[in-house]
Amino acid sequence: MNMIAAAPSAPTDLRVIPLDQASMGRWEAFVDACPDATFFHRAGWKTVIENTLGQRCHYLMAEAGGEVRGILPLTHVRSRLFGDTLISNAFCVYGGPVAVDDAARQALDDAARSLAASLGVAFLEYRLRQPWHADRACNASLYATFRKAIDPDPDKNLLAVPRKQRAMVRKGMKLGLSSDLDGDIERFFPIYSESVRNLGTPIKPRRYYAALADVFGDDCKILTVSHDGRPISSVISFYFRAEVHLYHGGGHPVAREVAGYDFMYWEVMRRACEDGLRLFDFSRSKQGTGAFAFKQHWGFSPEPLHHEFVLFKGATVPDTNPLNPKYQRLIALWQRLPVRVANVVGPHLARQLG
Repeated sequence: MNMIAAAPSAPTDLRVIPLDQASMGRWEAFVDACPDATFFHRAGWKTVIENTLGQRCHYLMAEAGGEVRGILPLTHVRSRLFGDTLISNAFCVYGGPVAVDDAARQALDDAARSLAASLGVAFLEYRLRQPWHADRACNASLYATFRKAIDPDPDKNLLAVPRKQRAMVRKGMKLGLSSDLDGDIERFFPIYSESVRNLGTPIKPRRYYAALADVFGDDCKILTVSHDGRPISSVISFYFRAEVHLYHGGGHPVAREVAGYDFMYWEVMRRACEDGLRLFDFSRSKQGTGAFAFKQHWGFSPEPLHHEFVLFKGATVPDTNPLNPKYQRLIALWQRLPVRVANVVGPHLARQLG
């Protein structure tokens, strides 16, 4: 990719360049220091997405005077079913440009719009925690995220969980549930793949989850809950600065009977608290779903996510929400697939969903 000129109003030495191998360390240092950056802005996502999902990433970096002023991770999602898109950041919860000043942020936005036009995509999408452009198409009614500070004392955190869900955590304890941190995805993947099949959702390939653990190392942890020696639920979480962020998790049907989900989330919180983390991110959920209500029952307040769009070619705001009635028949068919078949077919669809 050639260098993209900054906006005319930007300082004369401000430029936007593509991330290369030599700049990885500078990118990571910026993400670690920038208050608005998230785990989903990390450079490692480029490696994971390109190597396991086959989608091309364009990671843009604004710099001036030899210093990084802002970054923008973009994924070109190519799809025969839904059309080509440019998303920050695809397959992730958060995204969009983050910068130390408005000039750098605007330069990144200008570069992204130019790139989107040159790629011929239907739209450019930013996944933002806060709205940015009031004049752009925005969908703030699809997803919400759930974030809450946690106390250094685990007992205080348990008491802060509303009574009914706290009773479920204690139920899991009384039934002898136990949790362990896994060094690989061997127990996670069978549990999670069955869980998403039951929801009618295609799963990403096994190598995607293996790559998360490999690329992000100790910042990616897999916690598995067992009952009578049998794994029943498992979740992947990310650790970033003083936060723990739940990413993907699921459970066998028996997990609901023995409070395996509540115990699992409590164990992630308890361990994070004991490790010195101070914020628990329950991740995003679609509004109007059981997962959305479950997180509210845990005492978390929803914060709408703002998916802002620059539309091209007369495109409209996408509606690939599984709650859309036109997808209900396909979801019902998917739920009846054997897990083994869903795990073969699913990745070909999941890589197109972004």
